[in-house]
Amino acid sequence: MSLFARLKPEVVFLDIEINGASGIDCAKIIADMEPKTKIVFATAHAEYMPEAFEVYAFDYLVKPFDIERVDRTLARILSLKEQEPQEHPDKIVRYEKGLDRLLVKGRESMSFVDIQDIVLVQRENNSTVIYTRQDSFTTSAGLGDIEAKLDPELFLRSHKSYIINLSKIPTKKIPAITDEPLIWRYFVTPLPHKLSDSQLDEREFVARCVIRVNTQITGAYIFSSGKNMGVFKAVGYPEDVGSFYRLDEYAGYSWTAHGRYPTNTPGWWGGAHPFAMLDYSIVHNGEISSYDANRRFIEMFGYQCTLMTDTEVITYMVDYLLRKQKLSLEEMAMVIAAPFWSTIERRPPEEREKLTYLRNAFSSLLVTGPFSILLGFDGGMMALNDRLKLRSMVVGEKGERVYVASEECAIRVIEPELDRLWSPGGGEPVVVTLNGRN
Repeated sequence: MSLFARLKPEVVFLDIEINGASGIDCAKIIADMEPKTKIVFATAHAEYMPEAFEVYAFDYLVKPFDIERVDRTLARILSLKEQEPQEHPDKIVRYEKGLDRLLVKGRESMSFVDIQDIVLVQRENNSTVIYTRQDSFTTSAGLGDIEAKLDPELFLRSHKSYIINLSKIPTKKIPAITDEPLIWRYFVTPLPHKLSDSQLDEREFVARCVIRVNTQITGAYIFSSGKNMGVFKAVGYPEDVGSFYRLDEYAGYSWTAHGRYPTNTPGWWGGAHPFAMLDYSIVHNGEISSYDANRRFIEMFGYQCTLMTDTEVITYMVDYLLRKQKLSLEEMAMVIAAPFWSTIERRPPEEREKLTYLRNAFSSLLVTGPFSILLGFDGGMMALNDRLKLRSMVVGEKGERVYVASEECAIRVIEPELDRLWSPGGGEPVVVTLNGRN
């Protein structure tokens, strides 16, 4: 052990029997001295494999060695080393005494599960099932035994029957942002049998989970639930919020932001913009005088407005019209910013028939009052004014980039030289997609 203490190797190969001593006992001492050291057993004694992994062995090679098998072990060690995070106070590091792989003992076999692939551990029918992104493994081991081997910073016992994989949103502590809530992110896939039992598609299942958390779990709310959409909420100045969430480390093809405090509702983290449901997000400037009528209608379809702001209802209306009713973006705009009846009467017959149907079918989803919104969706963005254009909105273009803001000066700060600048008419949607522009 004195040699180990002096050299501090990153990887140690051990036999089970070492000059009359126990390799298992030696591994225990090494793990206590330096938990990050990877221990690989290389031995002819296959029967000691379970004990080896109880002392956090990285791998177990049985003689006679297959050179390809050894190469795979070495390659995996090198790969993990390359992926190790740099020293950073805000980064999450691997649990020092945790495992890279979990040995799962089934009824007739043993399997290795990469811990980073574990999504959910669930107690089912007197067995424990470990769900990964691709597979599931059943073991007789208790949930507590599994929990003891998982990093408590990365896995949460959320229920007596569940352990879920979680990670914290990377943030940077700054004096300007205070009283932040616990911000966690989950990467999950609904279990197939849960979807089957619910008779819902995946998106509806997730949407209902969002509403359930927001309404039934005191003090908890979900502000981002999309596969291709990230939402960052905070109370503070825009530059401070950006620094807090380390937004300079992210990349995206479309960004929407809101930098004003609310005028009629309390300024709190859950009520900050954007508001999102699945892959739809809304940034809103204005005031919705039809809020109560809009809310009563949308809540008949399972949505619940709980975040103390009128913007939330627009988000649910968009999700309802686009996802559930399968309207196009333009048709959705014809509902929430519907033309006046006098305008509809002057349209060609086919268009008049369509507009009449939309106004009659979704009359309670007409949004009245001054507003301008930015809708982010998977693949693009849409901008929309109220039908009277009581709120300002300008659109600028430069090459393949499109900018939308309440005032021209905001666009000029980012791009002083524009190819085109214009102001959309009331109720006129501006849709921008990755593969073209409308």
